[in-house]
Parts: sequence; C-alpha cells; structure tokens
Amino acid sequence: MTTKLTHRRQAGATSLRLPPMGFGAAHLGGMYNRVSGETAHATLKAAWDNGIRFFDTAPYYGRGLSEHRVGDFLIDKPRDEFVITTKVGRYFKRPADPRNFDRTPWGGGLNMEIVWDYSYDGILRAYEQSLLRLGLDTVDALLIHDPEAAADPNGPKLEDLTASGYKALEELKRSGQIKAIGMGLNAAPSLATIAPLVPLDFCIVAMPYTLLDQTALTTGLKRCVDENISVIIGAPYASGILATGPGPNARYRYGIAEPDIQDKTRRIQAVCARHGVSLQAAALQFPLAHPAVVSVIPGGARPEEVTANIGFIEETIPAALWSDLRNEGLIDPEAPTPG
Repeated sequence: MTTKLTHRRQAGATSLRLPPMGFGAAHLGGMYNRVSGETAHATLKAAWDNGIRFFDTAPYYGRGLSEHRVGDFLIDKPRDEFVITTKVGRYFKRPADPRNFDRTPWGGGLNMEIVWDYSYDGILRAYEQSLLRLGLDTVDALLIHDPEAAADPNGPKLEDLTASGYKALEELKRSGQIKAIGMGLNAAPSLATIAPLVPLDFCIVAMPYTLLDQTALTTGLKRCVDENISVIIGAPYASGILATGPGPNARYRYGIAEPDIQDKTRRIQAVCARHGVSLQAAALQFPLAHPAVVSVIPGGARPEEVTANIGFIEETIPAALWSDLRNEGLIDPEAPTPG
C-alpha cells in the first residue's frame, strides 16, 4: 500500500479522515450496460489489493445495484479498515409494471422505482434501505444527493430538506451513526447557491473543479475554504475526456464533448506529452492541490481501470508542467498546483 493512499486528510471539523484517492462506485450500477457480478467483484478486489480504502456509492447508482455490489465485497472486510459513504434523498419501491419498467439511465440497473424525498422520514428511510443493501450496520458519512434536481417539477423539494430532513442527518451525526454530513453536487453555481442552505462538513462535486474548468475557484470553492467545508472531486476525468483524451466519442459533462472542449483537451495533452506526463495523471493530481480538496474518487468498471488510476496518482509530475499550462492559458492563473 503506497503512502499516497495511506495518508489521511480531515474532512471539515469532523472525525472523518479520507485518503487522497478513493473509488467511486457509480459504474458498478451499470450505466447503459450491466456490469456482471464477477467483474464488479474483480474491480473492487483490484482496488482493495492496491490499497484503496475509501468507497463512495449511492442508492441512485444502478437503482440500488451499486450498493449491493460494494456491500457484497466489503461485508467480509475488517470494518475499521475502510471508509464508506453513500447518499440520501431517494428511496425505492417496486414499480407497478416491472416487466415494462424504464430503468434509464441505468440500463444495467435494477427494476426499482425512485421516490424523491428530502423529508425527515424520507432521509431515514433512504438511510435504512442503504444499510440493508450494503449489508453493513454503519456508514461513515451521508450526502444529500442531487439537490439541483429540485429545479425539475418532478424532483425533490428543498423546503423538505430545510424544514425537517436535515434534522434527521443531525440526529444521525449526534448519535454517532455517521461522522459527517455532505452534499453531492454537479454544477459550479450550486456550491454558492444550494450548498449554503444547510450546514455541511463536506461536498462531493462532480464537475465544478477539474483540469478543464476552474470556474468555482473564486466563488463556491472560496466559500468552502472560508467555512472549512471539505471537497471531494467526484469526476476528476470530467466524466470521460480527461481519461480517454479527445476523440469523436469523448464525453464531457456526461455528453459528447463539444469542439472547444476537444480542442482544449488536445492542447493540455500536448503540454503533458512535452513533459512525459500522462493526461490522466495531470487530471487526477491537479485538484488535490486546492486547500479545500481532500480526495478524488475516479470510478472504474474493470480491474485494469482501477490499477491504471493508482499508477496515475503515483506518477511524478514536474513543476514545469503546471507552469506551462498556466502560461498557455490552459488553467486559471490563480489555481493552486501540486508541488
């Protein structure tokens, strides 16, 4: 196990301590296609055998399947050796017509109908369902998942969260059932608009701070530093393109990357190549230099993807790479850089 993976960083002012890199288990829920149980187990085993001890999942990932996969693997591991986080805001019920149920976007997920519920009872129900799927009697932290969906008439009601739901999380933390309260966000503005609705110890952010985009640097991320709210980067590869490089099928923000993003990625990749550095290593290591960021959690659907990520987090990157990216206008001049 490498020192880079054993070192722990404190999340906010809590007793939760996280390694610089964990495993994001969304892919094990079967985005578009089912990941077999055998492959999921082998992927998690590769993570564990190579020193990963932080696993993040959610009910939404595969409509419960990701939590089943992660829990099945961790159930026989010493509980004091790993950290696991999951999310609340959705619970499940049996669909009226399972045979014709639309599982979009989790084509490989379970036939479970989502019920949005940010109320006191809804938060506790989601938490208890997660424990059952995981087969564990504790999780280390819970996150309020996808509050941006409140903009959809069929989405969650943020007033339920502020009126009663947050009280459930406070009680779970006060009683020692969880160590920290977080929020899972996708968009940069949400760090400054939605995150302040309730007191938080940490956030997982999918897109607001990557090698391609640092727009949250002087807004939401500054607030996190000022208020001691830690940040976990949930999509360090910007949902794909920083892992695959530019190309016709490269994905950014969960869709096909636009020409300007393709071009910027190509230019960043060229700078990396001049210094003998992989694009993936730069993408994983860059956000960890920010004082609010405590961990990155790239995903993986196959064992080789996990072992590759571990190699990237350990790769040596010369300081001159970051200087060149800054000088060529490819990263914000105010963005902290490693080393």
